[in-house]
Amino acid sequence: MGSVNRSGLEAIETASRDEITALQLERLKWSLGHAYRNVEHYRKIFDAAGVHPGDVESLSDLAKFPFLVKSDLRDHYPFGLFAVPRDQIARIHASSGTTGKPTVVGYTQRDIETWAHLVARSIYASGGRAGDIVHVAYGYGLFTGGLGAHYGAERLGCAVVPMSGGQTEKQVQLIIDFKPRVIMVTPSYMLTIAEEFERRGLDAAGCSLEVGIFGAEPWTGAMRDAIEARMGIDAVDIYGLSEVMGPGVANECVETKDGLCLWEDHFYPEIIDPDTGEVLPDGEEGELVITSLTKEAFPVIRYRTRDRTRLLPPSARSFRRLGRINGRTDDMLIIRGVNVFPSQIEEILLNQRAFLPNFLLEVDRAGHLDTMTVKVEWPPAGALSGVSVETAKAELAHHVKSSVGISVRVEVVEVGTLERSVGKAKRVVDRRPKG
Repeated sequence: MGSVNRSGLEAIETASRDEITALQLERLKWSLGHAYRNVEHYRKIFDAAGVHPGDVESLSDLAKFPFLVKSDLRDHYPFGLFAVPRDQIARIHASSGTTGKPTVVGYTQRDIETWAHLVARSIYASGGRAGDIVHVAYGYGLFTGGLGAHYGAERLGCAVVPMSGGQTEKQVQLIIDFKPRVIMVTPSYMLTIAEEFERRGLDAAGCSLEVGIFGAEPWTGAMRDAIEARMGIDAVDIYGLSEVMGPGVANECVETKDGLCLWEDHFYPEIIDPDTGEVLPDGEEGELVITSLTKEAFPVIRYRTRDRTRLLPPSARSFRRLGRINGRTDDMLIIRGVNVFPSQIEEILLNQRAFLPNFLLEVDRAGHLDTMTVKVEWPPAGALSGVSVETAKAELAHHVKSSVGISVRVEVVEVGTLERSVGKAKRVVDRRPKG
């Protein structure tokens, strides 16, 4: 980690706003130039917009540059937005895409070190310390959560239990036996672990855990209260996107728990009006746009995250904070930590050719876990594929699980029940509690 003061914080975490903006401007100029020189897509869209990295004199000049959107990542699948030669890529991660193609991101060895550094900073802000045992129950693999948490905890000097997700009984047993102080997991699964403690007649609040670092899905203040009461821990929020880095783009500070502290020395934030693209002043709610300042392999310039939030003044650190994420400006859903687009379900239905193309996704919360039901209509003459309705339902659920990554319930309804497209058909009913 960087130079540390007596409080255990890096010098930049307590720097003045002038010092932070000077560093941001220096790094922004490098990042824009790096992207322009090495990524054909950026060179084309910058030239088309009549802007050049050499013209940047202030941070506000960034608003002249075009946005990067999710479809750009799909259009350049798999490695078309990489800014370094393939032999300099140390790792590749991916998340689900909108049409079956995953969103692919790459990291140089230096990117991996930066990522580990920022997750270590996030764990420290959450209350974790060197020497702690950290139980990681995020999924490992292409998903950035598990390995992102793992490397960051090791960088801080912690011992890591790489448990990954699932096997709830074993999760509880290892927490009892290994006595970790910190757990990193989705908030909904933390409550499932709490229920397993209670099912076994164990005192969850009396276990060794003191700090929980929760991300990968939206969660409410009420869920935080429930977790803290049942587990006897401090529940702290972590934020990140695979496209931007992974977990560790921003993190709450345990001493205030008043919003996500954005690590502005590595990421420059803007809030825009999602309809006009106009940059909004701090305090106004809009869509979060992030520009990476130090990424080598996969720089992102004005990436539209589609997350709706606002920028708040600093509190526990010198960096600005993100307010609570208040939904999305697109149609993406986050189900048990997995990004789900209605267009993915539509593509599966069209390829399967068993049901009519009309569908409705109903999202609920059963206990503490999100559930999704796919409502579909059965053709009056039977499936074109010649299978039975029960077989078709099982096949649809299987295809959703294998391509999107979540388990769903399939419900067949009468023909004409579901809305037909008049303009934009309503494809999602989300009944999960808000706020």
